[in-house]
Amino acid sequence: MMEMEEESFQQRVIETVKRCQQRQDGPLIWALEIGNCLNSGGEDEPSPELGRVLVSSLCFQNNHPSLWKFLDYALSSCLLCPFHLLSLLTAKLIPHRRSQPQAFRLYLELLNRHALSFSDVISDSCKHKIIESVDVSLKLSETYNVGVLELGHAFVLFIFTVLVRLIDSLFEDWGLLNPSAGVESVEHHTIMEIDSIGNEQVLEHMRMKNSLIALQVLNKLTESGKAVVLLRLVHFNMPEKFDGLLQRLRFLEANKLASSKLKSANQLLATLWANVQKVVGYDYQLNKRRLIGMLVDSKSLRPMSCCNSESGLSACWLPFDIYMENEMDGRQLPVRSAIVILSETINTLRRLNRASWQETFLALWLSALRLVQRERDPPEGPVPHLEARLCMLLSIVPLAIADILAEESKLQFSKGKGAATPGCMETGFGHGLDEQCLASVIEELISSLQVLESFTGLLCPPACVVGEANSAAVKAARFISTSKNIKDGLISNSFGDPFLSSGGNLRHLIVEACIARNLIDTSAYFWHGYVSASVIALSELSPVQKSPWTMFMEGAPLNGSLTALLFSSSASSLAEIEKLYHIALNGSVEEQSAAAKILCGASLTRGWNIQEHVVHFLVKLLSPPVPPGHTGLRSHLIDHMSMLSAILFEVSSIDTIHILSMHGVIPEVAASLMPLCEVFGSLTPTSSNKPSSGDGPSFYMVFSTAFLFLLRLWKFYRPPIEQTITDGAMGVELNLEYLLLLHNYSVASHYSASQNETNSNLDQQVSDKPIYLDHFPKLRAWYCQNKSCIASAPSGLSTGNPVHQVADKIISMIYSKMAKSGASSGNSSTPSTTSVGESPASTGEDVYQRPILPAWEVLEAIPFVLEAVLTACAYGRLSSRDLTTGLRNLVDFLPASLAAIISYFSAEVTRGIWKPVPMNGIDWPSPAANLPSIESEMKAILAAAGVNIQLHSSEKLPIVLPLPLAAFVSLTITFKLNKSLEYLHGVVGPALENCASGCPWPIIPIIGSLWAQKARGWHEFIVVSCSRTVFRRNNEAVAQLLRSCFTSFLGSLDDSHLLTSQSSVDNLLGCIVSARTVCPAMSIAPGFLYLRSCRTIHDVEHVSDLIVGLVAEYAREAAGRWESSDSHRLKSSRSSLSLASSKAREVGTLGACLLFHTGGLHLVQELYRDTIPTWLLSSRDGKAGKVSAAARIMEGYAMAYLLVLSGSLMWGVGAATKHSCTFSRRARIIRKHLEFLGRVLEGNISLGCHPATWKAYVSCLVGLIVSCAPAWVEEVQVETLKKLASGLKGWHECELALSLLERGGIESIGCVIEMLDLIN
Repeated sequence: MMEMEEESFQQRVIETVKRCQQRQDGPLIWALEIGNCLNSGGEDEPSPELGRVLVSSLCFQNNHPSLWKFLDYALSSCLLCPFHLLSLLTAKLIPHRRSQPQAFRLYLELLNRHALSFSDVISDSCKHKIIESVDVSLKLSETYNVGVLELGHAFVLFIFTVLVRLIDSLFEDWGLLNPSAGVESVEHHTIMEIDSIGNEQVLEHMRMKNSLIALQVLNKLTESGKAVVLLRLVHFNMPEKFDGLLQRLRFLEANKLASSKLKSANQLLATLWANVQKVVGYDYQLNKRRLIGMLVDSKSLRPMSCCNSESGLSACWLPFDIYMENEMDGRQLPVRSAIVILSETINTLRRLNRASWQETFLALWLSALRLVQRERDPPEGPVPHLEARLCMLLSIVPLAIADILAEESKLQFSKGKGAATPGCMETGFGHGLDEQCLASVIEELISSLQVLESFTGLLCPPACVVGEANSAAVKAARFISTSKNIKDGLISNSFGDPFLSSGGNLRHLIVEACIARNLIDTSAYFWHGYVSASVIALSELSPVQKSPWTMFMEGAPLNGSLTALLFSSSASSLAEIEKLYHIALNGSVEEQSAAAKILCGASLTRGWNIQEHVVHFLVKLLSPPVPPGHTGLRSHLIDHMSMLSAILFEVSSIDTIHILSMHGVIPEVAASLMPLCEVFGSLTPTSSNKPSSGDGPSFYMVFSTAFLFLLRLWKFYRPPIEQTITDGAMGVELNLEYLLLLHNYSVASHYSASQNETNSNLDQQVSDKPIYLDHFPKLRAWYCQNKSCIASAPSGLSTGNPVHQVADKIISMIYSKMAKSGASSGNSSTPSTTSVGESPASTGEDVYQRPILPAWEVLEAIPFVLEAVLTACAYGRLSSRDLTTGLRNLVDFLPASLAAIISYFSAEVTRGIWKPVPMNGIDWPSPAANLPSIESEMKAILAAAGVNIQLHSSEKLPIVLPLPLAAFVSLTITFKLNKSLEYLHGVVGPALENCASGCPWPIIPIIGSLWAQKARGWHEFIVVSCSRTVFRRNNEAVAQLLRSCFTSFLGSLDDSHLLTSQSSVDNLLGCIVSARTVCPAMSIAPGFLYLRSCRTIHDVEHVSDLIVGLVAEYAREAAGRWESSDSHRLKSSRSSLSLASSKAREVGTLGACLLFHTGGLHLVQELYRDTIPTWLLSSRDGKAGKVSAAARIMEGYAMAYLLVLSGSLMWGVGAATKHSCTFSRRARIIRKHLEFLGRVLEGNISLGCHPATWKAYVSCLVGLIVSCAPAWVEEVQVETLKKLASGLKGWHECELALSLLERGGIESIGCVIEMLDLIN
């Protein structure tokens, strides 16, 4: 029945057309007649059936000019759907263009007039038919591998298909290459020739003319704003298809001079290429004639080249400085690689600052140089010093740049490879373009290194690296001499260079680090002024000393003198490190120990050019492979005991562990240490008579160093809730399970990558299989016991319990010496053991005998030992001195017992059940001698940082400590301050500070005073550490310090020059960490003090509210200065507006950095979910007083910038893997915030803020996301995007609304097409 109706309709249309032709009617009459046919047949307008009939039945059989005129009129009058009819004609005529040149000419004219005409005011039945017809005729689903379900989607693919097919037809017409597989052949159809047109010569002339007309039509289409939008949709949603179009145009560009047929079209081709390039290089910008557009798109007025050479940085790059300085906090060991974080930050800031690569790299170098200069004269103390800062400058930063270049190279290669089309790749043109893109980035890197020469103050090397800097300068001089054939000679290694004044500076070391990683080549040595002529002349006459590494590579044995030389000088090549690694694995016992020690020496701390390789091999050595043929129950790790012991002792220093953490190997180190702990903690000593003889002490010592090293990787002594609050920047509890999770993720990532890559230049740092805590039953048992000990006091044990018996033996051992000599003081020489067992004298064992027990069994019993001796001391049965001596004996016996002591004492202090004891110098050590000075210096530090709060003087308070804390601090001050005990101090220091900072005032200054008496060289460090603890629970102090941070960086709100004053990184973070003045730490900058304190602040939500309030306040004040500087109208001068917007961005930047580093993921999530929505819903009219419209706009802009930068620092601005945790969390948070904005725009939620603030916030937020973080838009639901676009359209921000929808993915294409009419 349907077929009969269709045939009847088709017959009526054909008859009507013939009748109109016979009468020679005009197009209007044709339209009326055809309209009657449609009405009689019940067809809707525009009619897809009519289009099909006209094209299939009439265009070639009745190819009359009047028919084409009617088609033109029908398209204009909506009788026909333009892109439907043109789709049918495209499929019909492009393959037959040579045999039907006249019809093709007329088709091009229709295409020129109607290709971009679109209307969705069509009935649903017609829409479905049109979509299906266009899909079938142009084979859209097959070509693009997508389901075409919307009219707008079909329209976008129609335009793109027409462009591609016309370009492919030009290829064939000009004889450049065969048509691609997706384009139909031309001559194999049976068609009706039109002989009436003329002879073949005329036809050929028309064909040639058609090619030029087709090119003109392509130009007209692509220069249209609508076409740019449509092509952007393809570019965003099907980049591989769009790259195919680019490859075609590149091919035309490359061959336009080679083909004589293309010469006449050169100008047209250039125009076409430029039009399409606009789509690729499109960088969304708001309408700059509107205030919001000027705000979002304005750049900083303070370029780095114009800045003071000592600060040399526009404030928009502040996140580099704050991240690097925060990374130097020795109490935190980041689990993520600083290389990865820094490379993400580089990309983020470059996008947000709309900067070139040269500006970005220069800002990065300057921030790292400031980091080094900040500690030219470092104070003593257990904190990372210059080695860690130089690691950041000379290893982490170059490796991050190498990551950037690798990503750029991979991105360009994937584009070229993914867009390969037949014939295009043969030219090599695309590959050349990729090389050009990468070369451009490298050129900008070189430019940034050359510009560094201007910053002489930052390039001055610290005294300890002057030799290395001079060696780098001499190396360049020798290279120049050699290249000029003035003298043949060796290039000296850094060792033993005789020049103490060769003009070397930190730039020479930076360039060497870049050359070592193939970022640049040795042509850098020839830069103007890089090496002075005097140094070149001096290098020709200088003797070259033989490096110890040369002797080592030539086969010299690792004797004492050579080992010392190799330890103190860094290796220069990977081959030297690899040889050391193999000796450490396969050499004799002495050679293994020496090689391991050398590897942990200068090559690790100063071998910046190969540091990543040294770190890699160190981690491998911690997990030595099982040798072939190894059998039996005895672990192969025992055979490497001397090597492992050497490594564990050498890497225990603060700087070394921090270097490992910056390279991101903490999870791998943890996974390597667990088997060591399990094996050596399970071994039974073979001798117990002398501490230094036999295997026993060695087992204990290897276990203790490995175990304490493992514990330093997370805060094992704190309750899980505290670990999450202060350490959980990633939003999870930082514990052993999390470290193993990260390690196993690395294993999985490596396995996945190995499936896609055939080779690798560097063996992976991860094992082949995932590791779980259940694989180590002894370690897991202690781990659970430690958690239980923190949660509750140890439960009592029955007398016959094995753990009870071990505890008895330990008590007997640690007090046996005193019992025999009677040397104890106080009212009892030994503790009562009623809670554990009998006295040592009744055990029947020799008083000097040490328990012959595995370390794990000793650790299991220690909490019960501690409970017994602490109870005995509390009841007067054990003197305080004997308690301290016994604890020290226990640590001497098994250093790992320090972990149990810390956990137990910290938990007991938290429980608060022990009476305080007087620190009077009789029973316990007294801090009275320097307690007043410590307190006064603390107040001076706080006052210098802008914090003035009331601290109760200890003069009016009793000097007492809880018994467990008194015992703990008394034990810690018995440890000597030498390198051999760094593995103990690294655990004790943070634990003692954490334990004391949770207690009421004045316990912190008491602890600080006791330690200052013990370690006089650490005085500055101790005073600053005590000052930090003030902010732990004091919200008023935190508020004052935050305000001081804003004032130091941005200027005072009372300053009339607030708008024009240059923001200062040095004022915020300090030029140096401290100055040795009357009060040593008076110069501690507020930002530095805040970064060292923010991780321990308990009420971080309050911090978030404070930061948001300060950002709003400073932004309003900046706008107030702007208005008063020019006029009271919004349209004041553009320069003052740029100053105001720059200041607002700087405000938002500082707020985002402080917020991110204070609370990490937790605070950023709260900012999106709660803090900013609450700020928008709250009314502030009464609090802020009279506020101008400009101030409200700046407030909204600064808050939008704060939000975007905070999220960018947390999640990055690039596309994330859809199955990754980052993607799901980012998508969820951003989606929720934008849904809130959409509901407000719909009127479902009432605002409390001013409408001008609201409009500025939403417009600027969307503008920043669209231009700087477009990947975020794809993660938002289309309905939310529609609501936002509708609200923006109501504010006449149509371009912004359109660009938002463009980024919404394939599902939002229909919404974009609906807004096409808004484009001029």
